[in-house]
Amino acid sequence: MSTVHTPMAADALSESHHPTAPQHREVKYAARKACVFYGEKQALFDVDLDIPLKEVTALIGPSGCGKSTFLRCLNRMNDTIPICRVTGDIKLDGTDIYSKAIDVVHLRARVGMVFQKPNPFPKSIFDNIAYGPRIHGIARDKTHLDEIVQTSLEKAGLWAEVKDRLAEPGTGLSGGQQQRLCIARCVAVQPEVILMDEPCSALDPIATAKIEELIDELRENYTIVIVTHSMQQAARVSQRTAFFHLGELVECGDTEQVFTNPQDDRTQGYITGRFG
Repeated sequence: MSTVHTPMAADALSESHHPTAPQHREVKYAARKACVFYGEKQALFDVDLDIPLKEVTALIGPSGCGKSTFLRCLNRMNDTIPICRVTGDIKLDGTDIYSKAIDVVHLRARVGMVFQKPNPFPKSIFDNIAYGPRIHGIARDKTHLDEIVQTSLEKAGLWAEVKDRLAEPGTGLSGGQQQRLCIARCVAVQPEVILMDEPCSALDPIATAKIEELIDELRENYTIVIVTHSMQQAARVSQRTAFFHLGELVECGDTEQVFTNPQDDRTQGYITGRFG
């Protein structure tokens, strides 16, 4: 019996020393004592969180709890806010992304972002996808660019719907199609990580289901971090869930464990709807 239980006991021990470290998984991002300040106001407090490679990590919690603030730390989107200051360590593949040596443009090519409201460029469907590969010098020639556009639209589950309309404006698509166009645009620059900030909150249930299906397919090739208000969505699409409350990371673990056997009373209260 001891041979069966010993590894589990070891896991439990390492889990207790490092409550947010995913077990036996390659880590893509590691945050240690990450804090965010907007002027004098502190928005995030000492967040320790590991994000595993090629899995979906969901960030959940009530409005204003810090989950989107943390997400924006991962590709330095907070740099665009003059009064924002980030302290602590956030490492991508072991490299500190806040180091002065980091090229932020290159970082944001590696770490793409999909926003709450679909935001296609006021350009054709083709040019929406081609824009990134052009400015980053990814496309070798016109044929290669055509391939990138088609592959990206296929990965976003949109090719069949738009292949005969590539010259039409991206803004003419439905909301759900626009969001998939934004995902295709993100994928076109060959990122390693895709950040999604409530990508379905402006979409109807059918479009939401398509995006969720897409997220499940994309995690074969990308590490995905998603902020969602919907606990049902977190349960459906993620392998790991992190619960934030009042700027603190309260709990992180395998999604099933967080939802069925939360370790903290605040997590339990949020999941059962006692607050939120």
